[in-house]
Amino acid sequence: MTKINWDEFKEYKRGHSKAADNFLVLLNFMQSYYNMLSVNEIYETLSSDDLALMMLKKRDLKDAVALEKFLYNRRV
Repeated sequence: MTKINWDEFKEYKRGHSKAADNFLVLLNFMQSYYNMLSVNEIYETLSSDDLALMMLKKRDLKDAVALEKFLYNRRV
């Protein structure tokens, strides 16, 4: 399982607006830095990290299906 490299995330985040939602930036980071395209893999990685898990809980994303709906709805 992949562990989130928070130092690399901080570097990645510098290229984004300070007003950008950290969770959305994290999702973009996961997709680009780790080349993760599987929602199941992204969810598994996020749910195994304490900080990322708090972000999931804040948005009431309890499984990969909910994360997939969240991703789809923000792109529509």
